[in-house]
Amino acid sequence: MSECSHDCSSCQENCSSRMASKEDFLKPMNKYSKIKKVIGIVSGKGGVGKSLVSCLLASMCAKAGLKTGILDADVTGPSVPKSFGITSRAMQDEECLLPAVTDGGIKVMSINLLLEDVNSPVVWRGPVISGVIEQFWSDVRWGELDYLFVDMPPGTGDVALTVFQSLPVDGIIIVSTPQDLVKMIVNKAYNMAKMMDVPVLGLIENMSYYICDECKRKINIFGESKIDETADELGVPVLAKLPINPEINNLVDKGRIYDACCEELNEFVSVLKGE
Repeated sequence: MSECSHDCSSCQENCSSRMASKEDFLKPMNKYSKIKKVIGIVSGKGGVGKSLVSCLLASMCAKAGLKTGILDADVTGPSVPKSFGITSRAMQDEECLLPAVTDGGIKVMSINLLLEDVNSPVVWRGPVISGVIEQFWSDVRWGELDYLFVDMPPGTGDVALTVFQSLPVDGIIIVSTPQDLVKMIVNKAYNMAKMMDVPVLGLIENMSYYICDECKRKINIFGESKIDETADELGVPVLAKLPINPEINNLVDKGRIYDACCEELNEFVSVLKGE
């Protein structure tokens, strides 16, 4: 082993100092919160349905009897509150921020719950946004949760780095769509997770196909899926292929994502429940 330069970013050695420094980055959770598992929902690019997957997974886990929450880490493009029809602002007590609670019992914290006007843009630099994410972890009274889903912004920038370093992430799910371009983007998200020693639980392909109402034929609107090929190359499973479903889209627009049914996610939710 060569002499240590104390620059872990350019070193591949898994020495004791490297592992200790990783633990040192973790932000402590307040005494009122106990979360068993933290799962990040990530995508290498925007518009693939990452927030939709986060909301569906949290909803289906809640219906299965699990205590769930969503930390909306997409500070500049938050959409989780609207999906659940949350219009009230977040409250706080003497010590902590209090998450909003949906009709289905899902706890949610998002920057839109703190803004006076939800249409106001969040024009902040990376370090400020990263600080907010850390506060959403350490200063929110989450209570007891089986799963906290972290809805990440697209890309591999500041927020992804903050979440991977500051939160005890047990694994991530990478969301993609069928286009060829997405294969490259999935690889970027996968490689970042590996660099940060974060397990990749699997891939979910959104907008995978559409079932024609009249002929019931499966139509690949965005071309043939490459998700199985990509998953094999990366050595991770395909957790689900989600169709384009206008009914779910309508429920999201009405703030009723909790009422949505997505059978394609049933098997993975059973795994999360330990069945």
